[in-house]
Amino acid sequence: MTLTATAPVARTATPIDPTEALRRERAEMLSFLGGLDAADWKAPSAAEGWRVQDVVAHLGASVHALFTPTSFKLLNSAKIERTNDELVDRRRGWSYWRVAAEYETWSARAAWLSGLTQHRPLANVPMRLAEHGKYPGRLLVGGALTFDHHIHLRHDLAPALGRPVPGTDDLRMRVVLTWMFATLGNEQGLRPVAGFDRPIAFVLEGPGGGAWRVDPDGTVTEGTTAGAVATVEGAALDFPVWGTRREHWRDGDVVVGGDLERAAVVLDAINL
Repeated sequence: MTLTATAPVARTATPIDPTEALRRERAEMLSFLGGLDAADWKAPSAAEGWRVQDVVAHLGASVHALFTPTSFKLLNSAKIERTNDELVDRRRGWSYWRVAAEYETWSARAAWLSGLTQHRPLANVPMRLAEHGKYPGRLLVGGALTFDHHIHLRHDLAPALGRPVPGTDDLRMRVVLTWMFATLGNEQGLRPVAGFDRPIAFVLEGPGGGAWRVDPDGTVTEGTTAGAVATVEGAALDFPVWGTRREHWRDGDVVVGGDLERAAVVLDAINL
């Protein structure tokens, strides 16, 4: 972490395509899973308490739930991580090929569902995701699942097995970052961080990068840093790592310009 002076930044906000992003992430996941043997499936992942098979079971359970009454439990959960654990626990005794089959079948249907939500009236309908608050319909399915795939594949599966980390692209990272900032805004709106009393901006470089200003009321404005008392700069590919506390932001290549004290209050609280 380093300090620097800062000046307002303006970036053009670009449209996102959550459905195409999810399709690409699904293809990446299937390609990765196709190279695993039976021992790989039983190996520990980097997600605490979960084997590789359990991570895939989590993804399969999530996409399957969208088409069953379990969706109501998942979307209205008071603690989504606990609900995720319950769904994985139900699949602990499954064979790895049954887990893989559930994921392959229902992830394809989830991509289809995401496509439906890109059109009115669903596109703009606020939809709740457990304690994380509400998201526009066009972002909920494709955004959440693209983010989940990105994190689990690149940070919980591939490194744990010593495999090369799959690449990504601008389209997918735009969706990942859009989801993360929507969640950050929701969290601040629902559970305000003490001491977060002035706008903080983020400028992320690389695939999907851009500028975002987050206000104390949880409002997120894309494309500008104007009015922020501090600007957090870093790599777009790194934000999912320290933004989910897989690494502390102070240990990463993060540059803070402006009011470090106020920025640190926000950064220390982020856990998406």
